[in-house]
Amino acid sequence: MGQNKLTVGLVYGGKSGEHEVSLSTAFAVMNAFDYDKYELVPFYITKQGQWRIGGQLSAPFAQLEDLKLAEGEGTQSALNAVFSRLYGQENQAVDIMFPLLHGTFGEDGTIQGLFEMADIPYVGTGVLASAAGMDKVVMKKLFAQAGLPQCEYCYFNRIQWERSQHEVLQDIEDKLGFPSFVKPANLGSSVGISKAKNREQLKAAIESALRFDDKIIVEEFVDAREVEVSVLGNDEPMASVPGEIVSSSEYYDYAAKYTDGQSQMQIPAEIDPEMADRLRDLAITAFKAIEGGGITRADFFVRRSDGAILINEVNTMPGFTPFSMYPLLWRETGVSYRELLDRMIELGLERYNRKQSLVYENQA
Repeated sequence: MGQNKLTVGLVYGGKSGEHEVSLSTAFAVMNAFDYDKYELVPFYITKQGQWRIGGQLSAPFAQLEDLKLAEGEGTQSALNAVFSRLYGQENQAVDIMFPLLHGTFGEDGTIQGLFEMADIPYVGTGVLASAAGMDKVVMKKLFAQAGLPQCEYCYFNRIQWERSQHEVLQDIEDKLGFPSFVKPANLGSSVGISKAKNREQLKAAIESALRFDDKIIVEEFVDAREVEVSVLGNDEPMASVPGEIVSSSEYYDYAAKYTDGQSQMQIPAEIDPEMADRLRDLAITAFKAIEGGGITRADFFVRRSDGAILINEVNTMPGFTPFSMYPLLWRETGVSYRELLDRMIELGLERYNRKQSLVYENQA
């Protein structure tokens, strides 16, 4: 650790469909870091899952493309990459890992488990909360247990679909009606989501979603405003002001999120103070329901017909460029992007240090 600087391993890229989004996030974070306090070590995971490790940085890369470290540069398996950095020479050791991976193999608890095995501190949500936050069905069961109001839904797996397609369709029609939304249970960023207005579209939507996952969730359509709240903390989480997504398309899909630039964010959301407080409380309840830690964004529907609040989902690795909802909500609440990075690192170290004090064997 040079000159009492903390060495942070920035992990980005990855095998998920959100590889490019992760690069944009990593570039933004790298440019916002305070290099008087931190040195960065870039860990780039290629789309094929190869790890490439760069040298220590005391300034950001000049351009986004530089993040794709040169072929062959420090290319290693995940285990070698993490363990050699952790147990290598003192000037190489990483003090904390900062995963900026969206979607599968990054937001789902897998890489968090690798860091736990390597006994290295990391930023963000732990193994359980990451996995629960990624699986929309498990998430909804935890929300129900916590008494959070949510929309009606059905779920099933590939085997059930192949064996009893008619019963699955009938169940969806009886319980949810049309239109309904079909989603893979375990993908981030609205990939593979379709809106179905009749049985024919429903079948096509399910076949499409099964390309991405073996478990499918179907939700009722709710005519609602989409409001989001950022949560930050470990045991005593805080909630930001709520913000609203005013979507360009029928629903907030991948294009509306990342490519067409038409969706607008209203920060803070134009809602009365009482509802804002309620949303903040519910966001913290949701965070605790999944055993959250570090950061999470909670996404809600506010139904237009009666103003009812329904939780839609939580996102344990939300978009994190300076123009993303998560940091913008904190900025509005009084926490700058750079301060947010500092706080996230503090929270990761705090959780790690607390776990270090636990006893893992009976010493009687």
